[in-house]
Amino acid sequence: MRPVLSARISCWLVLTVLPWQANAQTNAGPPIAVDGQTAVSEDSSSTEVVVAPVLKNPAVSLTLADAEERALKNQPRLLAEQFRVEAANKRIVESKAGFFPQLFGNVTAVDANGDTTVAAGALTTSSISTRAGAGASLLQMITDFGRTSNLVQSVRLHAQAAGQNEESLRQSVLMQVQQAYFAAQAAESVRRTAQAVLDFRRVTLRQLTALAQSQLRSTLDVQFAQVMVSEAELAVVRAESNVQKAHAQLAETMGEEGDVNYTLADEPLPTSPHSDPSGYVHNAIASRPDLKALRLQSESAMHQARAERDLNYPTVNALASGGEVPVHDSTIHRDYGAAGVNINIPIFNGGLYTSRAAEAKLEAKGADKDASLREVEIARDVRMAWADARDAYLQIDVTQRLVDQSNLAMQLAKAKYDAGLGSIVELNQAELNQTSALITAASARFDYLRSMSAFQFALGNLH
Repeated sequence: MRPVLSARISCWLVLTVLPWQANAQTNAGPPIAVDGQTAVSEDSSSTEVVVAPVLKNPAVSLTLADAEERALKNQPRLLAEQFRVEAANKRIVESKAGFFPQLFGNVTAVDANGDTTVAAGALTTSSISTRAGAGASLLQMITDFGRTSNLVQSVRLHAQAAGQNEESLRQSVLMQVQQAYFAAQAAESVRRTAQAVLDFRRVTLRQLTALAQSQLRSTLDVQFAQVMVSEAELAVVRAESNVQKAHAQLAETMGEEGDVNYTLADEPLPTSPHSDPSGYVHNAIASRPDLKALRLQSESAMHQARAERDLNYPTVNALASGGEVPVHDSTIHRDYGAAGVNINIPIFNGGLYTSRAAEAKLEAKGADKDASLREVEIARDVRMAWADARDAYLQIDVTQRLVDQSNLAMQLAKAKYDAGLGSIVELNQAELNQTSALITAASARFDYLRSMSAFQFALGNLH
């Protein structure tokens, strides 16, 4: 009877491990999933796990493209930034208003106490008479020696920078969606692996219990097997919790609320990055929208500084006014009209304009240095993301070899244990090593996908 049971244990080990290896090569995990919390009930001979069903909403099929589309449509942070870009574009119209005529309408009615004159508080006197009239005034700037032009250009560049900031935020949202999507897939893969390990250890426990009842194994072996089953049960519970957390994070990145279960579609593995990151650094410096925004902000600050400098120049305006005074005294005509030119020449204002120009110039220099600093940070980020992506790519093959080696070690330990040459401690250690290798390999593919998402964001290539 012992050879028959030993053959059954070995057969179960092969059937459990080999399908997982095939699934790992096709980027899929073990075919068993947990859909509920686990409660453990034990007796003296075996351990049974009762699955307590948890009510869930129906699963929603979701691809990565669907998740990205939902995020771009629903994410409040991105929508708020879009409103700010529209507001920045409205400021262009505001700044260009100085080029156009300013027309004002006036209606005035005065009831004076006889013929009075304002004599205090002014260098000249002004007579006040009873009258009622209506008219219009026109103000047209002829030239302010470039101040308004520089203001318009500064605001236009600022609006373009706001657009680049929106693009940067858009790519950040896409990266977060991809990270959450692949994290959820990794959690599901680990859960499937943990469940497969639990199923295998349950069978092992049942077989050892039967052997112990036949006086072919000791109760100590059964106790060790029960400990291994309990550890596997804890791993399944934690894996299920991690899946729920990952789905909640995915929903948050898409700007959605509520308890939603997703069935996530697999994505193909991208190719490994090149061995030299220098070309990636140059591409990132040319493509990153946040760097473009800082450069535009620097140019905007330069035009703002020029506009402040132009305050020291004269402003030439054309003036016109006309109207009708139906109620008036004998000293005022019924109709009035006039046109003229006004030249405003700043002479002394306590250094206000000079200080404003100096302040704006220093702000422009600071904005330029901010752009230079971002270039250095981008070079660092690209190299670090490149290293992480390369490392994650190499780990896929390494973890698969680790699984193969741990499977072989498990088979050898099992054979040694069945032959009575090894202890249950050695077998349990081999099982632990195998479980660790399986879980590491289950998440290695998705770690690479997340690393590539961060790498593409560092390059500014998420669209």
